[in-house]
Amino acid sequence: MQKQWTLKPSASHERIEELAKAINVSNPIANLLLQRGITSYEEARRFFRPDLKFLHDPFLMKDMDLAVSRLGKAVQNQEHVMVYGDYDVDGTTSVAMLFSFLRSKIRQLHYYIPDRYLEGYGISYKGIDAAQELGCSLIIALDCGIKATQKVDYANEKDIDFIICDHHEPGEYLPKAVAVLDPKRPDCQYPFKELSACGVGFKLIQAYALRNEIPFYKIEHYLDLVVVSIASDIVPIVDENRIMAYYGLKRLNSKPRIGLKAIMDVAGAEPGNLKINDLVFKVGPRINAAGRMEQGRYSVDLLVCKIKEHASAMAGRIDDDNTERKWFDNNITKEALAFLEENPEFNSKKSTVLYNPEWHKGVIGIVASRLIDYHYKPTIVLTKSNGFINGSARSVHGFNLYQAVEKCQHLLENFGGHMYAAGLTLKEENLELFKECFEQAVCDFILPDSEIQRIEADAEISLGEIRPRFYKVLEQFEPYGPGNMTPVFIARDVIDTGYAQCVGSDCEHLRLYLTDSQTSSSFAAIAFRQAQFFGQIKDKQPFDICFNLDENTYKGKTSIQIKIRDIQTNTSVE
Repeated sequence: MQKQWTLKPSASHERIEELAKAINVSNPIANLLLQRGITSYEEARRFFRPDLKFLHDPFLMKDMDLAVSRLGKAVQNQEHVMVYGDYDVDGTTSVAMLFSFLRSKIRQLHYYIPDRYLEGYGISYKGIDAAQELGCSLIIALDCGIKATQKVDYANEKDIDFIICDHHEPGEYLPKAVAVLDPKRPDCQYPFKELSACGVGFKLIQAYALRNEIPFYKIEHYLDLVVVSIASDIVPIVDENRIMAYYGLKRLNSKPRIGLKAIMDVAGAEPGNLKINDLVFKVGPRINAAGRMEQGRYSVDLLVCKIKEHASAMAGRIDDDNTERKWFDNNITKEALAFLEENPEFNSKKSTVLYNPEWHKGVIGIVASRLIDYHYKPTIVLTKSNGFINGSARSVHGFNLYQAVEKCQHLLENFGGHMYAAGLTLKEENLELFKECFEQAVCDFILPDSEIQRIEADAEISLGEIRPRFYKVLEQFEPYGPGNMTPVFIARDVIDTGYAQCVGSDCEHLRLYLTDSQTSSSFAAIAFRQAQFFGQIKDKQPFDICFNLDENTYKGKTSIQIKIRDIQTNTSVE
């Protein structure tokens, strides 16, 4: 698919030089900082040296005092308490974190993860019934519950209180819980709105610690779970998410908890130089796989495990789940792409909505994301489960998917999510009407800019500017993520030095060694799924690249590597 490259606006030469001089960096680095809103020495210091003292006061969050008081009462009276969470990474890390914190304080403590296939997303009646059978008088829900008004009413009838820790968009009415912690609720003045659910849970722990004079260093180690949730839930890594991610990575790289270390072992992610991408592509998918293929509870079992041998066995099982997940993911993606090719009427639509009752519910969200790589449109993939059609929706850049799904809520049994991802449930008889409604909503709301797959580049540079010190400063921009994405560069008229080759099981990738007219050096480069350019590159024809920089270690030697995102021969940049 042809991509359009755009360059972010550059700051003025005077501002670039002023900041570069103030913090002793090169002009390209100063420009990258200015693009991120960093304009002074002090702002740069806080960016490059995140500090836990800049975490916000947790009591600024609406209902936090109520939540801490209710939790304190449960501890004092030794009530039976259930920690309840969603089956994805954010939910399971949240449950593992809060359970680990409370298990030394509450003797009768339980955790519950709903079955994706039998109960679906969020708080379930079955889960509340299980809490009643265990004698629980308090449920603390994480990563779900913000729209569970009827479920919370059901719990209230059974004299079970709720504390909700969520980060999703609330509905018109809030549940009648003892406390609803969600920075996105309209009446919440908390200064940062983009916490993960695990982040909200950590703020509850932080507030409880403050109220009970527990030193911060005794809760700081939970940040290893928080950073896994931040990375996997793709929340903006700015403000206090950046601080928690920074210290969470430090913990993972120095002393990860036993369960996370076991996952890292099977994923081939060794502590020492773990980055956000390692969590996104290696650790997170394995935690997710248990809920997709079996039971999300297995991930919590592993994350709270204290015995290394047991953790290793559980991590092996979860790794097997992940292997099975990949198989379903790949095969369903192939089926979906083949269906789209056989039905060209989809080409004229602004959305993609596909349904197959046989598709595995656990991977349809992944499949929806993959389809967007080929057909750049808001996409919903649907399957059948427990008599209903269930779907996962994914969006394109700049399009509010939640708004479009909300337009069709009269046809849905349930839905939830945010701008770029959503889940939904509907009756089979409403399927065709829903397809029409969603297509119309997309047509009504989508802007032309969101229909073009773009790569936004930070700057245009020559290969000669890629020096070791330049890369070392770039490393300090980490942790990367939404709000602080890995810098993207454009280089013009590069050529391969004659060692280009196709690699991969199907020879679909390119390995290159690039140079340009402004440098005598060459750089190793990798271009995934771009083997179609091999002939031109092999003939030493100049071409343009859009790329990131990373490091590659081979036979003990580490060097800077160009990671090509796109290749173009005649590019017009806006």
